[in-house]
Amino acid sequence: MKLWDKGYEIDSLVERFTIGRDRELDRLLARADILGNIAHARMLRAIGLLDDDEEKALVEALREIHRDVEAGRFSIDPGVEDIHSGIEFLLTERLGDTGKKIHAGRSRNDQVLLDLKLFTRHALFELLDRVEALFSLLLERAGEGREILLPGYTHLQIAMPSSFGLWFGAYAESLAEDLVMLKAARDIVNTNPLGTGAGYGSSLPLDRRMTTRLLAFDDLAYNPVHAQMQRGKMEQTVLFALSRVALTIGRLAADACLFASPNFGFITLPDRYTTGSSIMPHKKNPDVFELTRARCNRLQSLPAQVGMIAANLTSGYFRDMQLVKECYLPAFGELDDCLCMVALVLRDVVLSRDILDDDRYRYLFTVEEVNRAVAAGAPFREAYREVGDRVQRGEFSVTDRRLHHSHEGSTGNLCLDSIRDKFARGRSGWNISAIRAAEQALLE
Repeated sequence: MKLWDKGYEIDSLVERFTIGRDRELDRLLARADILGNIAHARMLRAIGLLDDDEEKALVEALREIHRDVEAGRFSIDPGVEDIHSGIEFLLTERLGDTGKKIHAGRSRNDQVLLDLKLFTRHALFELLDRVEALFSLLLERAGEGREILLPGYTHLQIAMPSSFGLWFGAYAESLAEDLVMLKAARDIVNTNPLGTGAGYGSSLPLDRRMTTRLLAFDDLAYNPVHAQMQRGKMEQTVLFALSRVALTIGRLAADACLFASPNFGFITLPDRYTTGSSIMPHKKNPDVFELTRARCNRLQSLPAQVGMIAANLTSGYFRDMQLVKECYLPAFGELDDCLCMVALVLRDVVLSRDILDDDRYRYLFTVEEVNRAVAAGAPFREAYREVGDRVQRGEFSVTDRRLHHSHEGSTGNLCLDSIRDKFARGRSGWNISAIRAAEQALLE
């Protein structure tokens, strides 16, 4: 079944090429399509295109389909083009002509865009929970590691003393700032395209504010041409937000691979989180972090892929947008997997103590020595030159390795509560409870 079916057959190769992966990927949109159909049915009754009995029958049937989706009993038949055709086919099969009325005032264009927005909104909420769980773990481990020193690096050269408190806290604060992009993506997603049709509106007296209210959108996408121009642009914006999180997680994973290497030995991964070698019996490989790094790098490429698909398109809808689904919909699950695995392993990572007792790290304290001289009244440049000369002559040593860092964010003042407040500010304003309540009201 196809929503555009006009009674003639098309070539089977053309059909397979144009349908692509829709049957596979559209299952992710089933819940969203049902929500949109229920809201649309209620609006059609309000404007007189459905009577009370027809609206009730449609809503009850849609809720039954939703229960099948939740129970894992829903599938898209091979002869059905996509999720939108599949659900309309089920409604027609169960309700006859009443099922055929559900598409009045809609195009598949605004239906697809609506589904993508509802799916994305729900996926962002779930992603936010996963990010918050990792953030909380990072802060917890930062507190545990505030007194455990490790070397800091610039250019992969030994630089200055750092700590596990700084290391874990850095990634926590990075996630807090990533929320700014996620919240911006959520705001762009949460506008209602339903009723814009194929991009030019409808001659039917649709009540678009009603569907906006029923689906708990913040606002309408008013101009119908603009609404369709959101395709590609919306997905790219969301993927930019996901890629910022992926950048944070990928960099953390790269650090973990380095720190777990015996040449560094800063952390130890529990055996159950490592893999082995088929030839070297001593190997314990950090594959979780290596694959996380690779997956996060791939996620960072997705905005560019979408940008290339949407490049140079004029206004109006094009089938090019179908390909965006293939890199867009799976991205949420991939990032969720990375967040889950990183949190799982980091919780049990063992931190090495007394790392700086190794003499190779003696030059970490050159800046500390310079600052001691400056605090005693010496000009900075003279203190810098004097310590540098001692290093060059091989005469530099330091007996006092205590750190006296007190400014905001330093090893002695991690500002973890302030970082937690920063995250809380990014977490606010998502309106999650109201949106979930509105969706439940439609589904129940």
